[in-house]
Amino acid sequence: MRTLFIGDIVGSAGRRIVADHLGDIIQNQRIDLVVANCENAAAGFGITPRIADELLEMGAHVLTSGNHIWDKREILDYIGRQPRLLRPDNYPEGVPGRGVFVGATASGVDYAVINLQGRTYMPNIECPFRRADVILAGLPPSVRLRIIDFHAEVTSEKMAFGWYLDGRATAVIGTHTHVPTADERILPGGTAYLTDVGMTGSYDSVIGADRTAAIERFLYAIPNRLEPAKDNVRLAAVIIDSDEATGRATSIRRHMIGGE
Repeated sequence: MRTLFIGDIVGSAGRRIVADHLGDIIQNQRIDLVVANCENAAAGFGITPRIADELLEMGAHVLTSGNHIWDKREILDYIGRQPRLLRPDNYPEGVPGRGVFVGATASGVDYAVINLQGRTYMPNIECPFRRADVILAGLPPSVRLRIIDFHAEVTSEKMAFGWYLDGRATAVIGTHTHVPTADERILPGGTAYLTDVGMTGSYDSVIGADRTAAIERFLYAIPNRLEPAKDNVRLAAVIIDSDEATGRATSIRRHMIGGE
């Protein structure tokens, strides 16, 4: 079983490189399941129903998100109707949408994609550790493949979360910081871990935003409008192989396309 996890898609440049390459990656890498974080896909902040539909049509099976999921008001109704667009499951009860999708691949392998969000330097929502316990305990025994997008700011929280779920999840993949890390590994219990998969967007930028505007924010401390940059665009992803019978990961490797 092979899963492709695509890092935070930023703006039109990020969407374009996914459109240009996803089909070839699926074919050439023999991908069974595609998960993509989409929370910055609409001009760098949030996602719209139209863009979500486009990403699903491109070949993504499940879209994950994070704290920017609510940036476009029109998503509030859509997310309640589209089970393949997730928001972090540890938001309070009553929030639209859901944070878990259970499905099956074309070959009939059951899987779960779980979206959770950290709390350090992030909105003060429910505990992701305890929420993960509840979710995993409630999955059917047949669902052994369990891919988790942990959307968090702090490296230590991400690492602690990976160790906490070792042996209970196929993969814990970090998102949100937009900077790819080089610490991919299989933990002793069989969980594939990566602190941050990075972003799919412009790398001649400040985490995806136009660098001139971002620098001005730091120089003058005056809020200004950040637009997604469009140069040196890369698709940042990770490929995870796993044992269908046990759900344990057997390999994890970073996969990047584009750049100079």
